[in-house]
Amino acid sequence: MINHLDRYISRLIFVPLIATLLVSALLLLLDKMLRLFTFVIDEGGPVTVVWQMLGNLIPQYLALGIPIGLLLSVILSFRKLAVGNEMDAITSSGVSHLRLLVVPFLLAGLLAFVTLWLVGFIQPYSRYAYEGLRFELRSGALGASIKVGEFAHLGKKLTLRIEESREGGRVLSGIFVHAEDKDGSILTVTADRGTFLATDDPNIVLFRLFNGELVLRGKDSSTQRLLQFDQHDLPVDLPEFEAFRARGNEYLELTLPELLITQNDENKTPKAKLEASANFHRRLVQVAVLFVIPFLGMGLAIPPKRNTSALGVFAGIVILVVYNEISEFCEKLSSDGVAPAAVLQWVPFAVFALYSVWLFRQVAYRVGEPPIGRIIRTGETLTKQMKRLITPFRRRRKLAH
Repeated sequence: MINHLDRYISRLIFVPLIATLLVSALLLLLDKMLRLFTFVIDEGGPVTVVWQMLGNLIPQYLALGIPIGLLLSVILSFRKLAVGNEMDAITSSGVSHLRLLVVPFLLAGLLAFVTLWLVGFIQPYSRYAYEGLRFELRSGALGASIKVGEFAHLGKKLTLRIEESREGGRVLSGIFVHAEDKDGSILTVTADRGTFLATDDPNIVLFRLFNGELVLRGKDSSTQRLLQFDQHDLPVDLPEFEAFRARGNEYLELTLPELLITQNDENKTPKAKLEASANFHRRLVQVAVLFVIPFLGMGLAIPPKRNTSALGVFAGIVILVVYNEISEFCEKLSSDGVAPAAVLQWVPFAVFALYSVWLFRQVAYRVGEPPIGRIIRTGETLTKQMKRLITPFRRRRKLAH
């Protein structure tokens, strides 16, 4: 039953959780956005496609940020209770440390459902859509822009060069066109300005040119005609683009049920089965780890008495990041067939879970210094030793000056 204490803890947890999720997602998106802008500009595609690609990356980054957000919210909320001596007042009134984890576990269950939905069903489709946009950018199917001052090839038989572009590409100046017709004749056009116009045929655009010259040479090069024009309409056939592959060629684009079917499909290669099994267990571990984080957060949140060090926050992030790297490395090993995926994923998870529960038991059922106190004392000792080593060098520099 939710009481006033649970609502108080909920308020303490909610703010850092939302802030951490937003900040982590924004940082990851900003880092990726700079690369995507560079990629889109280099490929000559429309800048608006960057926002579509970033939108397809949100499920992946949100799934990565949820464990960090839950851990930081638990550590910061219980650390605030401990530093303000509220934790002592709560536990002395008969409320156990395990009872205080009711709200974090309810939140972990909700976030586990969200993570399962993201990594199991949403992320495969968003990743496929992201790769589809990358493919279309490279192939030019998104309507790649013509770069000013460079030769652009529209299909195999038309070359175009523009000296200047104004009004968002609607008015082009200094135009050179070199085209080859189906009968082998060659058309060379220069014009002062021009613009592209749409037609009823989606595969053809009309390039309207103004104030220019046209040179038409026959197939045998013996006949040549030179024309001057005030306006000339040149139909341009849009190049045919290769269709993007079907979803599922990569195991990261498969949903959880599809991964389960793939690893048991006799028609699949042994390599495909191993990759599907490795990724299947990796995604399940991503969900299961959320139920361990409340124990880890509580174990690292409470500092020693008369100590307000926030080293537990840093230690928790390091532990979670290291475990995540180990899990990814185990996924690669199981994909190579070194050992079964169930063993390589769930054994490290069991070790991580047991260590987190041990940290919690040290705080909840053991009298004395909490586990984070040893880390703090070790850090203070190392800091003092570093100061002793640095002090003589500082004195020598002062004497030298």
